[in-house]
Amino acid sequence: MNYNIRGENIEVTPPIREYVEKKIGKLNKYFDTPPTSDVHVNLSVYNDEQQIEVTIPMTDLLLRAEEQHADLYAAIDLVVDKLERQIRKYKTKVNRKFRQKGAPKHIFAELEQEAKDNQEEYDDIEIVRTKRFNLKPMDSEEAILQMDMLGHAFFVFTNAETDDTNVVYKRKDGKYGLIEPTN
Repeated sequence: MNYNIRGENIEVTPPIREYVEKKIGKLNKYFDTPPTSDVHVNLSVYNDEQQIEVTIPMTDLLLRAEEQHADLYAAIDLVVDKLERQIRKYKTKVNRKFRQKGAPKHIFAELEQEAKDNQEEYDDIEIVRTKRFNLKPMDSEEAILQMDMLGHAFFVFTNAETDDTNVVYKRKDGKYGLIEPTN
């Protein structure tokens, strides 16, 4: 894995860099072949609170976690633990699903859509972040798994059966909803 480590209000010293690479490198044991993608690590300090955000975009999966702690090294440990839980949870669910259907070992789709509503007044609408990504075909169950793994409230995907763009979302009652276009 290639590491892209950035510091905000903090200098990324060689010991910090080595610690981050050592800890995140332990995630390689969960993959058949080590990911060839860049690992994006953002370290920041705000009001004596250390924050780390790690994003690992891969062909079949997008891993993302963030953590805050008073101690930077503890925050790094906590974010790696979070990533490990995500990987184990997702692999278990996907493998169980494909064992039941008899499908190939791994079929994931890389998607992430984030919506942040920071407007204070309806008159002053401002788009503060734009994301672009490829929509890969999947079924609604896979989309829900990906949404839960990312910790998002909704997820945009291409429905593999209809080839339409759909949205799954988490309802206030804890259940899921699906939005499909009408033809």
